[in-house]
Amino acid sequence: MRPIRASEVGSYLYCARAWWYQRKGIASSNQAEMTAGSELHRQHGRQVLASGFTRALALILLLVALVLLAAFCTQQVF
Repeated sequence: MRPIRASEVGSYLYCARAWWYQRKGIASSNQAEMTAGSELHRQHGRQVLASGFTRALALILLLVALVLLAAFCTQQVF
């Protein structure tokens, strides 16, 4: 008896029939839709990564602005 992987449990819970087809080695008939879905997932992943970099850049620029503001205020006092 072979071990069952967590991804197989997820596949079974989502659709028992699809899990059974996959286990029997029967290829899906909607390959075009699956390819399009994979491409959408890749695009979404790139967007998430870009938004993370943008957020990090915004925080760095905010810190630089605060340091410059503090330096400017300190210069005005003395």
